[in-house]
Amino acid sequence: MLEQSLPGSKPLTRITILQGQARVSAGPRVEFSTVLGSCVATCFYDPEVELGGMNHFLLAEPPHGHSPAAVDEHYGVYLMEVLINEMLAYGAAKHRLRAHLYGGANMRAGMAQIGTMNAEFARRFLQQERIPLLREDLGGTSARRVEFRPAHGQVRCRTVANTLVTEIGPTPRKPDASGDVELF
Repeated sequence: MLEQSLPGSKPLTRITILQGQARVSAGPRVEFSTVLGSCVATCFYDPEVELGGMNHFLLAEPPHGHSPAAVDEHYGVYLMEVLINEMLAYGAAKHRLRAHLYGGANMRAGMAQIGTMNAEFARRFLQQERIPLLREDLGGTSARRVEFRPAHGQVRCRTVANTLVTEIGPTPRKPDASGDVELF
């Protein structure tokens, strides 16, 4: 899709944040975006240096017994630290960080409440790190689209309409008409 902009203005650069990613920017024309179901996205912003970042994690923490030497970027416990450290490397100060949390839906009834566990982890992490939570849109059963302008700390979160998803299994193979039998 062609980005429309006013004459003389620079176009907006949109960057999609996928599962397991964390990105930081101070660009005034940068927008991070992501789509979330049970995953959670954290948006951090330091207003003094006009720097922000977003992560997108699939699960809160590794299961008990998971090898501590193995780092998995899909876990919130890892991506929260990555995002904070990257922001600090670019001039942010931890005591100035402000946070927004989005996602954490429980998309399928009868399944594990992964969204709830992700949301609880994210809130607990911010509380332990003493980072103020300015806004959240967590829980429910609907997916969300989040757009974040990191240099200004502006966020737009929209609910994505639920649609029926039909799972289709593998197509059954028709038996070979030649009548040959293959033994294993």
